[in-house]
Amino acid sequence: MKALLLLLLAQLCSASLVPEREKDPEYWRRQAQETLRNALRLQRLNQNVAKNLILFLGDGMGVSTVTAARILKGQLQHGQGEESLLEMEKFPYVALAKTYNTNAQVPDSAGTATAYLCGVKANEGTLGVSAGVTRDRCNTTKGQEVTSILRWAKDAGKAVGIVTTTRVTHATPSAAYAHSANRDWYSDGEMPPDALEGGCKDIARQLVENIPDIEVIMGGGRKYMFPKNASDVEYPHEEKHRGTRLDRRNLVQAWQEAKPPGKVAKYVWHRRELLALNLSRVDFLLGESRHPGVLQPQLGVLGGTPGLCWGSGRIDHGHHEGKAKQALHEAVELDRAIGLATRLTSAQDTLSVVTADHSHVFTFGGYTPRGNPIFGLAPMQSDVDRKPFTSILYGNGPGYKIVAGERENVSAVDFAHADYQAQSAVPLRQETHGGEDVAVFAQGPMAHLLHGVHEQNYIPHAMAYAACIGSNRAHCNAGARPAAPLLLPFLALLVLLC
Repeated sequence: MKALLLLLLAQLCSASLVPEREKDPEYWRRQAQETLRNALRLQRLNQNVAKNLILFLGDGMGVSTVTAARILKGQLQHGQGEESLLEMEKFPYVALAKTYNTNAQVPDSAGTATAYLCGVKANEGTLGVSAGVTRDRCNTTKGQEVTSILRWAKDAGKAVGIVTTTRVTHATPSAAYAHSANRDWYSDGEMPPDALEGGCKDIARQLVENIPDIEVIMGGGRKYMFPKNASDVEYPHEEKHRGTRLDRRNLVQAWQEAKPPGKVAKYVWHRRELLALNLSRVDFLLGESRHPGVLQPQLGVLGGTPGLCWGSGRIDHGHHEGKAKQALHEAVELDRAIGLATRLTSAQDTLSVVTADHSHVFTFGGYTPRGNPIFGLAPMQSDVDRKPFTSILYGNGPGYKIVAGERENVSAVDFAHADYQAQSAVPLRQETHGGEDVAVFAQGPMAHLLHGVHEQNYIPHAMAYAACIGSNRAHCNAGARPAAPLLLPFLALLVLLC
């Protein structure tokens, strides 16, 4: 009898989770018919020349992260979550990208950035170079440099920018301008003697010298721009924030001095400085903060700037630490930026692409009921150790804990805390990337070129074709090509992503 009562109670609770309208078959039929009508409209392909390109890059934003972020977004809006839609999920075209590096089944952010920015697959840990370059081997670099879509845009007379929530010298954004045998050569202070003697340049120096006319650069990592032991403007008494450059150069000053006469180049390190600028009177903008989020502008603030490259890197950082709450909230912030960009542009002349460089070994499951809090417990206990478990889990990472010879009982900890590290199957100080394909969402001119399953390096070629830049221009009507600037917001970037 007791078992029967429990079963009836479970059925009643389960029924209450279903919205009333969803019990009517007509609700689902109407929804499907509306989706069909929208799909049929896509037969009229948008083959305009793209005046603007927007690449949003969610670092580490695999498909499971996208789904969990969708649920979180809906629950933050007081819904059950599953029925919610991310802004990127409203884009009409979706593809999958294969993320492997030329020498790695499970990739890193440098080799993948070279693929989706330069159109060439590369070895793990290398930036803006072909697979002929061996990591750490400076002497293999010469002649193996490859250019990015940012360079292709500049060569076509467009304006461009890089915005990231990570260091501007981090792997994800730096493939846009740098060529390096090691993604970690942020300044000459991080380079080995043989690389310096071999003539290889650090990434921060390349940011200033390789493409000196990037209109907007925003992110973190300013210590790599200043002489070794120079005090930080924001944290003058903290040694870890002091400058690292052995050549004693001030690259911010070098960046300003390299600008043509009559052009206004502004450097900011605080959000209030950014908001105080009259951007209509600024030709070049460099923003570097210890906490890149404080400089994170709304697209509206920078809307008057000719070009912008945008990325979201903290998704990756959250996952590496096993802190799913931080990763998923970052993904929702990225989605807010995508929505804002969509409202400020037109799909008639702006090709918007949202993708990830790679995935993570992040998952959620456990037969959770409809509307279960995304950071909550599964509704069951393990039938092996008789302990509860959270829906979110990692395949490996720092969340592996053994207490008194057994798996930790999560009911005894605050698993909803922002710093909670979800349980993992294998103990590692840092959780690893995942090897599965990532989604590519596209909207605007030639968005239909992004369909099916592609190699990751196909992405910039399709985008360049749409904008009539780079090598594929035979299809372009020279008289119809727009003179307006190219917009490249890419999130590895400032809500970005690395």
